[in-house]
Amino acid sequence: MLNLLRKIIKTGCVTEPYDGGSVPPRFRGEVSWAESQCQDCHRCLGACPTGAIGFSNGKLIIDHFACIFCGQCVAACEHNAIAHTGEYRMAEMKNQLSGKIRSVLKRSLHIRHVDAGSCNACDWEMTALNNPIYDLQQYGIDFVPSPRHADMLMITGVVTRNLLQALTMTYEATPFPKLVMAVGACAASGKVFGNSYAICGAADTIVPVDIYVPGCPPRPAALIYGLLLALDRLKEARR
Repeated sequence: MLNLLRKIIKTGCVTEPYDGGSVPPRFRGEVSWAESQCQDCHRCLGACPTGAIGFSNGKLIIDHFACIFCGQCVAACEHNAIAHTGEYRMAEMKNQLSGKIRSVLKRSLHIRHVDAGSCNACDWEMTALNNPIYDLQQYGIDFVPSPRHADMLMITGVVTRNLLQALTMTYEATPFPKLVMAVGACAASGKVFGNSYAICGAADTIVPVDIYVPGCPPRPAALIYGLLLALDRLKEARR
């Protein structure tokens, strides 16, 4: 016990304050496009495995909800017109949430996680929210075992037919007012695994979604950004 106390004192505080902090050197964040360097070769279109890239009126359009940040488009572009940035604050929420947010803010935010058919990558990142590094509870946010005690559902994975009933029943069991967050490219777009008899689609095809957090998987800081954005606790939203 004494050795453990010595280690704790020596290590000190390891929790990262949320300030839009730094990311690892090799981190792949938001995809940027340099129009001046683009030669309209459209090689990036064929390279994208999820169809997240398109062109409209000569402009490159990137669906970050469907992007899995694999880097194939960057590798395919011989003119260096496409690049990954270190930006992870890409969560977006629907309009008309102010009334719902005011109701939720009367108390701490309680979250129920719903795995609708994920590969568990997003689930691992969500688990990291409760470790000493990110310490989600410092924001008054906690996970609960029952949807009846929850203010928000965090959905991971593309919705499979086997878990369709579980998702709808969990949504119905969550009391109003309630928020729903689609976590990761599968839940946000439903395009990662394509069309299959076993897949129903993105989360918003089954239940109303309020917040979208892109990524494959999104890092814990991106999830915290989405939560704070939804709760209107950020002084300035990036978008």
